[in-house]
Amino acid sequence: LSGLDPAQPYFQGTPIEVRLDKSDADFVDVIHTDSAPTIPYLGFGIAPAIGHIDFYPNGGKQMPGCGKNPVSQIVDLDGIWEGTRDFVACNHLRSYKYYSDSIIYPDGFLGYPCASYELFQSGNCFPCPEGGCPNMGHYADKFKDKIQTSLLKLYLNTGETKDFPLWRYKISVTLSGRSKVNGYVNVALYGSDGNTKQYQITKGTLKPDNTYTAYIDADVNVGKVTKVKFLWNNNWINPTLPKLGAATITVEAGQNG
Repeated sequence: LSGLDPAQPYFQGTPIEVRLDKSDADFVDVIHTDSAPTIPYLGFGIAPAIGHIDFYPNGGKQMPGCGKNPVSQIVDLDGIWEGTRDFVACNHLRSYKYYSDSIIYPDGFLGYPCASYELFQSGNCFPCPEGGCPNMGHYADKFKDKIQTSLLKLYLNTGETKDFPLWRYKISVTLSGRSKVNGYVNVALYGSDGNTKQYQITKGTLKPDNTYTAYIDADVNVGKVTKVKFLWNNNWINPTLPKLGAATITVEAGQNG
């Protein structure tokens, strides 16, 4: 059984006979996309973990792309009816959109086991553990025989619009040069299965020999990394023409470390 943001009003906190529960099937996976409290935030979805595995994309409360202003959303490509409905219940309805995208992307929507979304965002639960990470959505049941705990909360990030899956990488850059400068460092990944856009690794004071690390959620799974593009910029013309390079760049894929 797959629960697509099961309802919160009249169901949260009720006995298991009344609502969805892991006892309802051999395997119950749940996607939480609108789990903020109903009052005052109008969250329609249940917050507690109630399945064998529970996914909380983007933290499970506020989905990226749902903060668009009403006019742009209502006069959307999908037409006025779907636009109006999406504006009223955008977070709630994201669950089935993620599910339908998951059918097309069997390697997408990796859910990382973590104690909280904040810890996930800071990189504490990276990469996937030895047994791997389950895929949110249609292929979640492939993980059925790997569950070792009675409560498994999983976190991931998604895109703002279709196509929704993102792939997480850890990128560390050690700088080389003679003097520190202010600016930013961007990195793009190139691989056997595609390339990413540029992602900012750090900005501010850039010191040679220092290592800067960032976690990025790329909109493509690059496969085997073949090349990394490094760019730094100090945003203004500096008459001393400072030079910075990358002594090393380390890329780690969340999927397999």
